[in-house]
Amino acid sequence: MKPNQRLTAGFFQRDVLDVAPDLLGKILVRRYSNQTIKRFMITEVEAYRGEEDLACHASKGRTPRTEVMYWSGGHIYVYLIYGIHYMLNFVTEREGIPQAILIRGIDDIIGPGRVSKILEIDMSHNQTDLLFSDDLWVEDSVIKPEFKTSTRIGIDYAGEFWKNRPWRFIAQL
Repeated sequence: MKPNQRLTAGFFQRDVLDVAPDLLGKILVRRYSNQTIKRFMITEVEAYRGEEDLACHASKGRTPRTEVMYWSGGHIYVYLIYGIHYMLNFVTEREGIPQAILIRGIDDIIGPGRVSKILEIDMSHNQTDLLFSDDLWVEDSVIKPEFKTSTRIGIDYAGEFWKNRPWRFIAQL
C-alpha cells in the first residue's frame, strides 16, 4: 500500500491481534458535515477478540447491539457508554467472527470519549463501511511506529485472565 491510499478489506479482515498494532500510525480521515476534511494519526487502540473474550461485547453472543461485530472486517461499531460517550470501534476478521478494535487515541487526543467527540461520532456512524464511506475512512501511512502494550482499561468485570491480556497498543512516537 501507498501513503494516502485507503485501507482495503484485506487489511481489516485479519485477526484483531494482528490488525490492532498495524493500525498504529495509520491516518484516520474525517469529512465533517461542513465538508472540512481532517486527518489524524491513530496512536492508541484496544483489541477485543470475539465470544471467548469476556471483555468483548460479543461474549454475550449475537444481539441487535453486536450484530455489526459479526459482519466482515472494515465496518464501524459504535456504542454509547454512561449515556454520554460514543465509542468508535473498527470491526476485524471475516464475517461471522466478532472482533473489534476500540480507537483510544488519535494525534495528541487520548481517551475514546474524547476521540469520538473530536470526530463528531454518534450512533449514525454505527455499521458504516470504512471501505466506501465518504465521511470516515483510514489511509495507509509511511509511519510504522514502535509500540508498547498494556492491559485494557475499564474491564474489571471480565475477570483476572481477560482484564490482564496485554491487548492495548500504544504508539511510541
